[in-house]
Formats: sequence, structure tokens, C-alpha cells
Amino acid sequence: MIAQSTPPPKRWISKPFPDSTQQRAAIASLTQSLNVSPFLASLLVQRGITSFEEARQFFRPEIGHLHNPFGMKDMDRAIKRLEKAMLPGREEKILIYGDYDVDGTTSVALVYGFLKNYHAKIDYYIPDRYSEGYGISRQGIEWAAANGFTLIIALDCGIKSIERVAEAKALGVDFIICDHHRPGAELPEAAAVLDPKREDCAYSYKELSGCGVGFKLLQAFCLRKEIPLEQLYPYLDLVVVSIASDIVPVTGENRVLAYYGLKYLNSQPRTGLKALIKIAGFRSELDITNVVFGLGPRINAAGRIQHAKAAVQLLLAELEEEADEFAMAINKHNNDRRNFDSSITEQALEMIRNSETLLNAKSTVLYDANWHKGVIGIVASRCIEHFHRPTIILTQSHDKAAGSARSVPGFDVYEAIEECADLLEQFGGHTFAAGMTMAVDNIDAFRQKFEEVVSRRIKEEHLTPLVDIDMPMDFSEINDKLVRILKQMGPFGPHNMQPTFMTEDVYLVGEPIIMKEKHLKIYVQQGRSGHTLQAVGFGFAHMAKQLRPREPFSICYQVEQNFFNGNVSLQLMLKDIKCS
Repeated sequence: MIAQSTPPPKRWISKPFPDSTQQRAAIASLTQSLNVSPFLASLLVQRGITSFEEARQFFRPEIGHLHNPFGMKDMDRAIKRLEKAMLPGREEKILIYGDYDVDGTTSVALVYGFLKNYHAKIDYYIPDRYSEGYGISRQGIEWAAANGFTLIIALDCGIKSIERVAEAKALGVDFIICDHHRPGAELPEAAAVLDPKREDCAYSYKELSGCGVGFKLLQAFCLRKEIPLEQLYPYLDLVVVSIASDIVPVTGENRVLAYYGLKYLNSQPRTGLKALIKIAGFRSELDITNVVFGLGPRINAAGRIQHAKAAVQLLLAELEEEADEFAMAINKHNNDRRNFDSSITEQALEMIRNSETLLNAKSTVLYDANWHKGVIGIVASRCIEHFHRPTIILTQSHDKAAGSARSVPGFDVYEAIEECADLLEQFGGHTFAAGMTMAVDNIDAFRQKFEEVVSRRIKEEHLTPLVDIDMPMDFSEINDKLVRILKQMGPFGPHNMQPTFMTEDVYLVGEPIIMKEKHLKIYVQQGRSGHTLQAVGFGFAHMAKQLRPREPFSICYQVEQNFFNGNVSLQLMLKDIKCS
């Protein structure tokens, strides 16, 4: 076995310091108008915030900053079709159809949960991950038609379901599609297709989650029906869970939705999310990271291990006792998922370590017919942590090979898969994550072609893990006011990441401490004297032997508050260490 005992070295990439004449003037202006240090003002200008008004909007997002939903292509058609279905005397049966992941299940809970207050003949449907697969299924359409539904609102899926939507139309079933994935060359013949990524859609924000698109549909519905929007806003706790879990940019409209979604999640979450927060063990205020690692995986686990309908039932639960039961069941699914994930990840890593071809490749494509389909996306991400390159994990599903792809920063895995479309039966996804189905006999040819495409497209720097550094910082800048203002720069996420700093000429104070055999705690000073700070690095135990008391080193880190035994102190969360 070829072992990999330590993580791969990282590239430190420093963002350009704002040093033009115009930027220096903006720094001086913000320093005065915001009463902050020049260092903090420089950090804001680096993020494109150059005036007091821009800073006000950034630090204090307002719900009024949300865009007019009727600016989205087909929104007027969608609302007219929905109104037609709700006409007294007509009252069509409406089915809310969503994907089985977090974005899909929160979307269904949002749209079904809200519209059932205004329309009695409404139900929801989540396809089975294993028997039906991703997207609009024939089984779902046939069930809808057989049960008298004449309108389906598809959420987080449907943009490529040309054939299925046509089949539904032939059965007398219309579609309103609310999707955020990239469309193909042709759009489905639906009553309305809402997708800000449509080339002919002029909507000013393109990065909504699927649940975000569903929210815009409801926002338009409220405006048309003169329903106070205050009745819709409490559903933003679902929207922020989708934004966090689907890893969409936390910028523009998403930042407003996430900001207010976190407020509802922390102050008055719906009963189901409250039960999930309790069983996840959170006792302090939640942020995007807590949602990504604490709530999202548990919601996802329902569909990975059994059926995602259980996740929707939890999110719609109104009684605490009922919600607690659903949360306990979903938590058990999550524990089972972790066991599958851990076992399959180790098998996958062994396959790479024992193959010179796989070790030296620019991509990873692995297949095992017995792997659990529900965790292959997670396994792909785990493999990237060890071997930093585009990765696809495949398993057998209904005599086909079904796969999940994950990518590395800077490389568009969707476009690479698109070049291999001749070997695939279907595929879809984003820049950094995608899914696909192919004949089992095509796996070797796909692996070979995908490797050729990746080798041709990828740059060498994409194959090295990187740390994005916002600014070099002296320890003298680190104080309580800095931490308070940094916290207000959230919610953090893609395109608005928590600031990462770099400090050189750092010295060890005392001996390194190893925690749980994997993690590192050290006390550090900048230079030979000055304030001593605690620094913690998860997975950095291997660095302990390289740090010597009288030898300087450099660190990159984030500044956080450490809460312990009722005490609050400043702490550096290490992202990397470089010894001289």
C-alpha cells in the first residue's frame, strides 16, 4: 500500500492590496466615516466596498434590496398559470415536485408550505433517489396524471427534462419549472420556465439556489394577490438552509436572503428546524458553516439512506413531539450515512494508493458496483481532500453506472463532463459538482476520455490546494473591535468568504499541544515579544515536530472568538503553517 501520511502542501495566494490612488482615497474616507482602522478600511475596499453607502448596504442588508421577481423571464406566465389553477370553480390539483437533496426538499417545504394556505387541492412529491433518480421521473409524471393533478411546480430540477415534460403534456399535465441549473440548448415546453441562468433571462442576479427561485415565485404570487410579504418572510429559514447547503455564492440577493434567513433560523425557526438544531447539539447562534456541516447533512441523509420525503415531513412538522420524532429518525440516517461514507472513502483511497496510474493521473474516476449511491458525492469530496483533483465516484444503479463528480477551485468539471457526453446517457450540474449516468460498459472509455479532457484543460496550479489570503496582518491589529466588525461582514460563503490573514516572523511560546492525536494547539507571538495568542489547527498535528521555539515561521489564519467555560478569548484558526 502506498500511504499518504500528511496533507499535500498548499499554495498561498495573496489578493492584491488596494493601493491605487482611488483606492487609497476610499480607504481614507471609510476610515473616517466608519470610525475603523485603516487596516479594516483596506479590507473593505479590497472587497469592492468603497463608499459609506456601499458599506451601509453591506453591513446592514435590507429586505427591500430584493429584486422585483417579475424581472425574471417567464415569471408573469408562471403566475398567470398558477392563478388559473386556483380559480374558484376550476381549482386544479397542483403537485409540488422537488429533488431529493437539501435544496430540493427545502424548496418543496417552502412552496407547498406556503401555497397550501391559499389552495386546498395541493400535494407534494419527492422522487426516490434509487428507483427514480435525479430530476423529473416518468414514475412521478404517471403518478400525477393517475391522481388527477394537472399542474406540477418542479423545484430544483426540470430544466433539461425535455422528454418528460412533453410526456406530461400529452397526459394533460402542465409544468412550471423553477430551476437554477444550466439549461441545455433546448428548453422544455412548459407553461413557464423560471431559471435565471437562461440566456434570454435578464434577471439581475444569476446565482439563486433552487429554493431561492421558488421563493421568487412566491414573492411574485404575493405581489400579484396583494398578500403582505411579511407572511412570506418567515419561510426564509428554509431558503438560508438551501443557500448554505447548495454552496451557492453568498453575494447580492443571496446575501440578503441568507442574512434574514439566519435571523429567523436563530430567533424563530420553524418547528422541524428547531428540532434538528437541538439534535445537532447547537447551543449558540448559527452561521452558514453550522448549517453546511450540521443541518444540511442530516436533511440530506433522509434521501441518501431511505426516502427524502421524511425530510419534507420534518420541515413541515407543526407539533414539537412530531418534529422531535422525525429529527431523531433523520439523525439515525445521518449516523448510518457516516458509516457508509467512512468505509467507502477508505476503499476509494486504497484503490488510488495501490495504482501507479491513478496516483499519477490528473483526475480520479473510480467504480464499484457495491458502493452506496447515497454517499458517492461525499466520497468524491473526501478523495479530493487527499488527492487534489477533479474526482468522479461511480456505482451501479439499475444496470447503469451512476456517478457524482466534484471539482477543485478554478476547474469547471461540468464543462469537462460535457465533452464526454457521447459516452453518457444523462448528466447535469454546476461548475464544481455534477451527476451522470452511463452504461457500465462505457466506464473505461469514459475514464480514459475524462482524463484526456482534464489533462488538456487543467492548469498545474489547480492541482495544488490553495489558501486565499486577504491581507498580511500584524498581531497588533487583533483586538475585540476587529472581531466584532469581521463578524458583521457575514454571512460568509462562496464569494464572501471569512477573511484569512497571514503573519510572518511568528515564534512559538511553550510546547505544541497535540489534541486527539490529530489536531494542534500552539501559543504564538509575532517577533520576540508582544502579545501571546492561542492558535488551533485541525488536522495539523504533523506540524508539531517542525516547530522549534527559537525559529520563526509564517501562519495564515482566521480570527475567531473562543468560548470555553463561560470565558471568551481571541483565537487564531490556522489554515496553514510554513516553516523557514
